Amino acid sequence: MKKRQLILGLVVIAVLLGLAVWGRNRIHFDFGVFRTQVAMADWRLIAAGVGCIYLGFVLRAARWAYLIRYQKSVSALSLVSCQVLGFTAVALIGRVADPVRPYLVAKKTNLELSTQFAVYIVERLFDLGTLALVFSIAMLWVPTEEIVKVMPHTGPMAQLGAHHAFLSSLIARYSGLILTLIGALFLVMIRVSSNSVASFCEHSIGLVSKKLGQAIGHKIRAFRTGLSAIHSLRDLASVMGLSLGMWALIALAYFLSCRAFVAAPELASITPQRAVLVLVASGGASIFQLPVIGWFTQIGLVAIVLSLALGVGHEAATACAATLLLVTFLSIIPVGLIWAQFEHVSLRKVTAESEHAGEEVATDAAPEPAKSGS
Repeated sequence: MKKRQLILGLVVIAVLLGLAVWGRNRIHFDFGVFRTQVAMADWRLIAAGVGCIYLGFVLRAARWAYLIRYQKSVSALSLVSCQVLGFTAVALIGRVADPVRPYLVAKKTNLELSTQFAVYIVERLFDLGTLALVFSIAMLWVPTEEIVKVMPHTGPMAQLGAHHAFLSSLIARYSGLILTLIGALFLVMIRVSSNSVASFCEHSIGLVSKKLGQAIGHKIRAFRTGLSAIHSLRDLASVMGLSLGMWALIALAYFLSCRAFVAAPELASITPQRAVLVLVASGGASIFQLPVIGWFTQIGLVAIVLSLALGVGHEAATACAATLLLVTFLSIIPVGLIWAQFEHVSLRKVTAESEHAGEEVATDAAPEPAKSGS
């Protein structure tokens, strides 16, 4: 795993250096303007954005407590530390630290680790579905020409947008909603008959790769374990409500942070719908988060979106993108490090332990190969 991360990190560094050399003579960047944008920013709005992010961790802990309430009744506030420490580890160490949250929850609540990994999978699925829903709702108020402007400049969507702009905008506008509905139907199928769905995937995908088929089957059964917390439509509505509230706070943090750059008219007058566009772009850039290196790739990608979608100058776009990373991702680090000292937790050690524990859970859950009769 470490060797793979090192290779990936070196590739990212090489790409960043190549982009820097390519863009040095093609993109005029005035550091004086950049400093002015930062100096003139309204830091009260930025602080309010940080407050929204912190409150979002409370809602995330409340959602986790709700998802495990049939296993054990725990206070939502008692799980806030697990969320804070987990996301601090991800910010400092990278996505390899994702298992830290279920690992810490399992230790704090004395529940089986496998059940908390299952809750983690369901939680992430709700995150994706909620984000897609928020994006789809926001896109209903974004003009078609602005959606087309945001389309990537390479790939199938670019070619489709060049010849069929209206069709490409429809896909961009409603694809998130369609994917959310498909995901909801998939959850219902797993909730009703997880073994049948898992067996079908194992056999069908196993024709191409037996190992991949077994892995997907294991994930589906883990979904079912996590979904055991949802017994009724009321449970589903409660979890969805907590998810919507949390992502509304995150979207508000993006909106306030962009509005803070009063010296850039395009940012000072940004609408909530356009802020959601930036949120989705930032979320996509953070999927493969690498320690430190990933911060710069995320800043660069978000700055490009701000320039293309809103026409923001390079300096203001870069300043805003860096601030968004600070507010929505890195602002938890000081709190997490202090909290870790109080709880005597080593983030690096707990990351290694959680990764190892996750591998053991996956190994224990994997089906044993059938023995041939003699």
